[in-house]
Amino acid sequence: MPKPDDTGRDGHGDEMSDNEVDFGLFVRREFPTRFFAKGNTIFREGEQADEFFVVVHGEVEVRSGNRWFETVGPNGIFGEMAIIDDSTRSATVVALTDVTVVPIQEQQFLFMVKHTPFFALRVMRVLANRLRRQNKAA
Repeated sequence: MPKPDDTGRDGHGDEMSDNEVDFGLFVRREFPTRFFAKGNTIFREGEQADEFFVVVHGEVEVRSGNRWFETVGPNGIFGEMAIIDDSTRSATVVALTDVTVVPIQEQQFLFMVKHTPFFALRVMRVLANRLRRQNKAA
């Protein structure tokens, strides 16, 4: 099956659906990675933020207190909200398994938004999907 490209199309010329957001671009390019062992906290709610993350391998859990929000796996992103609105972290993220992530600094994020078609739309789709799930759970 063709992989989505940087234009927001799926390789057949069709638009990607909301569930086909692929941030593998960061994994394929030689971006530096970080490793977190199972159970390690990647960041805590309320901390300052200057980067978000793309999962290369493994899974992380996003939660606030005792409330679970989401499990994020390979090619998924987390921590993007604090980059977008320049606020502190709104949740805590813990490695569910051994996990390798690519940290994306704010400058890299802004470059991608400016120079890569559909990148901002992909991030907005992730945020919209998360908001819809939270609204249904409420």
